[in-house]
Amino acid sequence: MKRYTVLFVILAALLINSGCSMEKAQSAAAKKRVKIGIMLSDAGLGDQSFSDAGFAGLEKARDEQDIVFNYRELATSKSYEAGIESLVKEGNDLVIGLGFSMQKDLEKVAQKYPKQKFLLIDSQSKLSNVYSITFKEEEGSYLVGAIAGMKTKSNVAGFIGGVDVPLIRKFEKGFIQGMKALNPKAKVISEFAGTFDDDKLGEKIAKKMIAKEADYIYPPAGFTGVGALLEAQKAGVYALGVDTDQYYLAEKAIATSMVKKVDVAIYQAAKQMAKTGHLKEKDSVLGIKEGGIDIAPIRVIHLNAKQQAKLNELKEGISQGTIHIEL
Repeated sequence: MKRYTVLFVILAALLINSGCSMEKAQSAAAKKRVKIGIMLSDAGLGDQSFSDAGFAGLEKARDEQDIVFNYRELATSKSYEAGIESLVKEGNDLVIGLGFSMQKDLEKVAQKYPKQKFLLIDSQSKLSNVYSITFKEEEGSYLVGAIAGMKTKSNVAGFIGGVDVPLIRKFEKGFIQGMKALNPKAKVISEFAGTFDDDKLGEKIAKKMIAKEADYIYPPAGFTGVGALLEAQKAGVYALGVDTDQYYLAEKAIATSMVKKVDVAIYQAAKQMAKTGHLKEKDSVLGIKEGGIDIAPIRVIHLNAKQQAKLNELKEGISQGTIHIEL
């Protein structure tokens, strides 16, 4: 009887130890999951542009790379600095700042937490713990400008920028040069809204441009730009989407979109963190050649064989460096 009792005690001890070992293994596995926090751009989720693209990249990484992510919006955090710092305090392995406008606030937090990794989208920082991804927006803008130059009937297009900063000027310069390369008679009317978050203002500006005979509207202006796209459709003129394929916002108007692959860039960064715990490059710059910039499928309008060949030629020239865009 004593022998059975001893065996029972030994077996129970083994089961308990096994259970503890499994719990420790599971706990260790859970701890290994990379945690990423993202501070979204000013308009936040639902802008159908920049923030939504960044969020989609992390959703894909969550599903395919088994990362965990959380986010902050300006509407609730009240400031970029507060939102970014709260993401650090959550214990995220990487904290992403989505947009140039939060650079100063992100750098303030980065200086307080020198061991924390940060990723800044759309601007570069000299701080050693702040990595960056920027894009050659002028390249995609050149291509959609070329399309407008080939297809315009009025020889007038409208450019609506969110705010007047060097980044948005890259969009404008590329668009103007692309349009004039295919149509020297073309004229581009430019206006800056001063905000990325006012669709009614975008609508108002687009209406003024259309009254001046603009038959293509290109609005790198976030949610402000959404208003412009909808106004173009209402007025029966064409529009060019920005950052993502925005065709489904105004299916009768959007001929194509300048696609800035923020979602792909953030997904790749998350994948690197999941695989190695590090980011490969301090500062990455992505254009057509690097797969970070492209244009969406052409819809609504039709390019004939000659026009399509010309567009392909321009894209190849930009990729190979034989076409230079002045900034």
